[in-house]
Amino acid sequence: MSSAPSAKALGHIRVLDLSRVLAGPWCSQNLADLGADVIKIERPGTGDDTRAWGPPYAKDAQGADTTEAAYYLAANRGKRSVTVDISTPEGQQIIRELAKHSDVVLENYKVGQLKRYGLDYESLKAVKPDLVYCSVTGFGQDGPYAHRAGYDFLIQGMGGLMSVTGERDDLPGGGPQKAGVALCDLMTGMYSTIAILAALTHRDRTGEGQYIDMALLDVQVAMLANMGSNYLHSGKAPKRWGNAHPNIVPYQTFQCSDGYIIVATGNDGQYVKFVEAGGRPELASDPRFVTNPLRVQNRDVLVPILAEMVLTKTRDEWIAQLEAVGVPCGPINDIGDVYRNEQVQAREMVVSVPHPTSGSMKLVRSPMRLSATPTDASTAPPTLGQHTDTILRELLGHSDADIAALRTRGIL
Repeated sequence: MSSAPSAKALGHIRVLDLSRVLAGPWCSQNLADLGADVIKIERPGTGDDTRAWGPPYAKDAQGADTTEAAYYLAANRGKRSVTVDISTPEGQQIIRELAKHSDVVLENYKVGQLKRYGLDYESLKAVKPDLVYCSVTGFGQDGPYAHRAGYDFLIQGMGGLMSVTGERDDLPGGGPQKAGVALCDLMTGMYSTIAILAALTHRDRTGEGQYIDMALLDVQVAMLANMGSNYLHSGKAPKRWGNAHPNIVPYQTFQCSDGYIIVATGNDGQYVKFVEAGGRPELASDPRFVTNPLRVQNRDVLVPILAEMVLTKTRDEWIAQLEAVGVPCGPINDIGDVYRNEQVQAREMVVSVPHPTSGSMKLVRSPMRLSATPTDASTAPPTLGQHTDTILRELLGHSDADIAALRTRGIL
């Protein structure tokens, strides 16, 4: 173990994070939320690529932009930042020394790149035998695409997600569409978190570390879920259904007299209540629509009828009536609506934390709610190199003169 256990779930774990952009940082942010000491290694002068992915930027007390891009802030809370030029022998030695004091190394460099620096798994395993080492790449460590760079947008297309996302091809606006957030990056971060926790559990039982090979394409194929299963069991590639569902009807958006609503009838009973609320009880007994398989078969007949029915009332009227009878429904909120939502506010999903340049900064709280070891949302994403001196001095024993000399030579 790297340090004495604390009240935090991962308070005994130190993570050396050489990743940047989103998939890797999302993973290490999860670990930081759970209490791990995450040391984020960044390039001197520029740091993580996402620090420059703005505007928008966080504001200071006078309302002026800081250098903290909102994109970077989304994936780096709770970490400590150290700037090191790992292309230099001195920088590589610092990373090796830090690895000795760490439980996990996380990186997302191209296949083979860190081996040239002596910072690959086998090299660091030699100095820390029980190390858990997680590599995140676009296509994994082997196979014909292993040396290709992988980007979320490309993987969404290659991995099938865009073939089932977007409006139907036979309707206006039809065609492939990416998800509104980098879903494959985020899910790779989540799967990487799970894999690291599993490897740490194995290490704690056996004393054995291990290597974790995470690939965005693997994750995208895995998260096709029912769509992938539909293909494997039918031999037919699923198509885009827009806001409709391929296996359930009605399970989609409808336009009301003043906006849009989602109606998600998961069973025949809910369908009956839906059409009764709309004043069309005969649609419940119509032999074409009495079961979900029949409604799926006859969706092109039923959905226009339901669409006409929904137009007769406002969004709020529909939500009130359907909630009263237990039919799943809801509005389509923009992001501002989300943060104004009374349930989101009651769950305190937004927190304000102190920050060196912004004074106070709003962050999104982790959704993980643990009763005995709650997540920590009290530490803002670090400024570039904020903790370099502290960590080199306290963890590695470097003197102030050593640190100053390294900085003079551009190592830090």
